Amino acid sequence: MIKKSEVKKKINLILELQKNGIENIEVLKVLEKVDRQIFVEENLRQKAYDNIALPIDCGQTISQPLVVALMTQFLDIRKDMRVLEIGTGSGYQTFILSKLARFVYTIERHKFLSLNAYNLFKKLMVTNIFCKHDDGGLGWKDQAPFDRIIVTASAPEIPSKLVEQLSINGKMIIPIGDQHNDQVLKKISKNKEKLSISDLGTVRFVPLLEGKENK
Repeated sequence: MIKKSEVKKKINLILELQKNGIENIEVLKVLEKVDRQIFVEENLRQKAYDNIALPIDCGQTISQPLVVALMTQFLDIRKDMRVLEIGTGSGYQTFILSKLARFVYTIERHKFLSLNAYNLFKKLMVTNIFCKHDDGGLGWKDQAPFDRIIVTASAPEIPSKLVEQLSINGKMIIPIGDQHNDQVLKKISKNKEKLSISDLGTVRFVPLLEGKENK
């Protein structure tokens, strides 16, 4: 049962998101309903509704709620869409996507995180999320094309294999840049095999690494 103090924190968080440009009503509704505490380590749960990134296992992070909200809003998801997520992490972004899309296919290179997220989704009785432990830069060819692709790790350049798996009229949101500095969040729109790329602002993400980690 969520405490009154936590309800107040969640309300304040939603108000903060609105002040910072989150105006999509469906995105705000989902963020208000989803309990971020579920995806945060127990010793950090008092900070679950703070608008900050928090550490999780394997040297990764659960993204700042504002960044999650912005990336979700930029994706412009409809209920009939199939979404590919690169970087499952804690599963927080994945779970939010599952409330907005028809199906979510999520890839995580860390076996431990992938298994944890899978078990959590099973516990939450989510039936439209499909998990895979693999190299995210390779995408999920067997399930392509995807209407939307979201990458929650920074790449030095736009991964060509992910572009190939994006459907015509599809969109991809991805941070591009050096892992030691701020990256630029980019939106890639694919129209009749042509790409248009726009900058959406600066962000800071862990790097998108090749291969997969079996621990």
